[in-house]
Amino acid sequence: MAFALPTLAYSHSALAERGMCQETLDLHYGKHHQSYVTALNGFVEKDASLQGKSLEEIIKAVTGKADKVGVFNNAGQHWNHSLFWESCSPKGGTLPGKLEKKIIEDFGSVAAFKDAFKAAATSQFGSGWAWLVLAPSGKLAITKTSNADNPIANGAGKALLTCDVWEHAYYVDFRNRRPDFVTNWLDKIANYEFAESRLG
Repeated sequence: MAFALPTLAYSHSALAERGMCQETLDLHYGKHHQSYVTALNGFVEKDASLQGKSLEEIIKAVTGKADKVGVFNNAGQHWNHSLFWESCSPKGGTLPGKLEKKIIEDFGSVAAFKDAFKAAATSQFGSGWAWLVLAPSGKLAITKTSNADNPIANGAGKALLTCDVWEHAYYVDFRNRRPDFVTNWLDKIANYEFAESRLG
């Protein structure tokens, strides 16, 4: 079965009042994300070794293989973007109790968590992602990756939340002001309830 764009839980205009306009959603979801899905399906169609595998299985199978970089890039970007859309919400920005307690326990305070996340997101040179993960140690951690890399590929832990810091994620709304985009995302868009649901 071919891979497909995930169905969004909100309309393309639902995040506009939170700082992500419909034009951004139309381009980011409908054009950028769709291009990764289309390219991935093309690779899978031509490679029997990839057929029948889940997205996660494909990422693990091709990680680090020089002759599979194209597959990795498109599979990784499909997975990363799918998590990103779930990491966004028109009711975002509010921390539920269980996650807030865990954040305070592992980072010291909510402010310290946001500062660390913003530092990771803004210091990622070029295109990439910032992640809140549940590390193998059982503690929350923040990490960043470039391009299509992600915690599945690098073993950083279970991804709970991700923020896309490729320019196409914020340029329509914030131009080159990535720090402002990240702050707005953390305070108004981040779906912390989704992150809490992944804590287990």
